[in-house]
Amino acid sequence: MDVVVIGAGQAGLSAAYFLKRADLDHVVLDADAGPGGAWRHRWPTLRMATVHGVHDLPGMPFAEPDPAAPANEVLPAYFAEFERRNGLDVRRPVRVHAVRDQDGLLRVETDHGVWEANAVVNATGTWNRPFWPRYPGQELFRGRQLHSSQYRGPEEFTGQHVVVVGGGTSAVQQLLEIDRHAAGTTWVTRREPEFFDEPFTPELGRAVVAKVDDRVRRGLPPRSVVSVTGLNLTPAVRDALRTGVLARRPMFERITEDGVVWPDGAHQRADAIVWATGFRAALDHLAPLHLREPGGGVRVEGTRVVADPRVHLVGYGPSASTVGATRAGRAAAREIKALPSLRRVAA
Repeated sequence: MDVVVIGAGQAGLSAAYFLKRADLDHVVLDADAGPGGAWRHRWPTLRMATVHGVHDLPGMPFAEPDPAAPANEVLPAYFAEFERRNGLDVRRPVRVHAVRDQDGLLRVETDHGVWEANAVVNATGTWNRPFWPRYPGQELFRGRQLHSSQYRGPEEFTGQHVVVVGGGTSAVQQLLEIDRHAAGTTWVTRREPEFFDEPFTPELGRAVVAKVDDRVRRGLPPRSVVSVTGLNLTPAVRDALRTGVLARRPMFERITEDGVVWPDGAHQRADAIVWATGFRAALDHLAPLHLREPGGGVRVEGTRVVADPRVHLVGYGPSASTVGATRAGRAAAREIKALPSLRRVAA
């Protein structure tokens, strides 16, 4: 192959679209059983009305959906139609175990055989690497602990007191759902939440991308986009702030058998703790290439990995958004087309 694309979310599909237009021989390997990327795993009660803007896949406008429709059905259907309409070669389910350098080629080892390529576009996102922080006493808690990626809906918390940990969009969305069924909720974050109440203009978007891009250029782990923008002050969020549902408390000091305790000794009884603490980039399969910098991240210029220009990361850092993923797919295809190794093959 000229190129192996790993992952068939928005970034991977966008890259495949532009690779095909560039007439580069490629295949897309996806670990999921069907189309949709991370969207197919979102909780069933997430509706399109509460999903932040979804950017079009290239050449295929995203039709205005029914606001009440489940996001985990609408977006996988959109992705599936995009694959079909563009005739993309997506192999699934194929799990990539490792990518290694072998005599100038990249050897992609999977549970369904081996592919060799001149370049790899990695579009594995973060969904498969939920981050669980550690706190004293965590193993003592007798209630239920789950990561936000395991959340399936609010009804299972009926009559319970639930502590939701995290300052991102998922934390707020799940907390607002849970609060309508639970006996009580407590919202806990490490930092004071920031809210924005201004249109997400192209200028603001560029400023956000620049801040995230600066970190990956320095080889640091990327921050989430919401950590830069703050939380969107929607009507539902405004109401929750007014009624006290989103009365944030700082991080507790430790966990007990039946709740959490703050440094001043204050105790909150809890039946469940939802860790809405984000994700890390799913890059373990790239470890044999030794791409990580001393700062813990992968240094990237645009989409190109500085340590190995044959490897491009899309949906990573500044392109970890629907609009950024599409742009990154185009940029990766353009740079790969110019690789000297590909020119030699063509000759």
